[in-house]
Amino acid sequence: MCRFYWSLAAGCIFLFVAGINLAGENMGNHAHWRVPFEPLRVVNCSPVLVRVAATMQLAELNGSFLGQEFSFRPSKTCHCWYALAGVSLTTKPGTYTLRVAGKSKARNDGEMSYLVHVSAARYPFSTIKVAPAFVEPPKEVEPQIQAADVAKKQAFSTSDPDPLWSGPFQRPAQTETSGVFGSARVYNGVKKSQHLGLDFHASIGTPVHATNAGTVILARPLYFEGNCVMLDHGQGLVTVYMHLSEFKVKEGDKVAAGQLIALSGGTGRSTGPHLHFAVRWRGEYLDPKTLLELRPPGN
Repeated sequence: MCRFYWSLAAGCIFLFVAGINLAGENMGNHAHWRVPFEPLRVVNCSPVLVRVAATMQLAELNGSFLGQEFSFRPSKTCHCWYALAGVSLTTKPGTYTLRVAGKSKARNDGEMSYLVHVSAARYPFSTIKVAPAFVEPPKEVEPQIQAADVAKKQAFSTSDPDPLWSGPFQRPAQTETSGVFGSARVYNGVKKSQHLGLDFHASIGTPVHATNAGTVILARPLYFEGNCVMLDHGQGLVTVYMHLSEFKVKEGDKVAAGQLIALSGGTGRSTGPHLHFAVRWRGEYLDPKTLLELRPPGN
């Protein structure tokens, strides 16, 4: 049976998990794992950074949360194991179980579980004026839209099994932001979608940089997104850069954190020049602002 002790410090929630059921010698009830995670308040659409400071020497550590399985990796910086997970926009408020299972270098198993409370985020409405062709596309552009859908589906269908990113995620542009993630978008008086990204104020030609290391899985013009770049960061984590004016990378390129990948623009369904930055994890869009505020350790 597990007991849970909660305390708050430095913007993280710390859960001290006692009485973990561990198989193997010298690991029974004497093992206590410290598990801090960010952000402090987890809501639907939150990326979540989980760290595990285990008392035994682990060879591997895996987790599961909200039906998704993921693997942790060790960091010499924090002397811990860490991983990214996510809460979808459609997740209802409630309490959910995070499970973590480790295997020690002596091939002994350790497992724990604890409860994570998910709150409801509040999202406003916003009214947008765009060209009518981007609200009710004419029939002649249907093949273009279908081709874009196929390209996006193909890009999202593959992801490196290993994490390619390391350390904090950087802002893709050094400008101010607007456009609240999750807000309902009313285009020309018609509600069409939710805003699933973060907008950076950026005039045409503003440098756009990779938020972290990864692989270019898409770099081409799309109907609604305009000129678009997508980066795979491994384990189902993808960042998306939209409405660009010029590409500086091509599909298949390996990019480093902070590398120039494009110039901003106003292509596609856009009210004017800006950078739309989105984060996708395992098929769900997450709040980019929260991702940029997380402080993952280096390897």
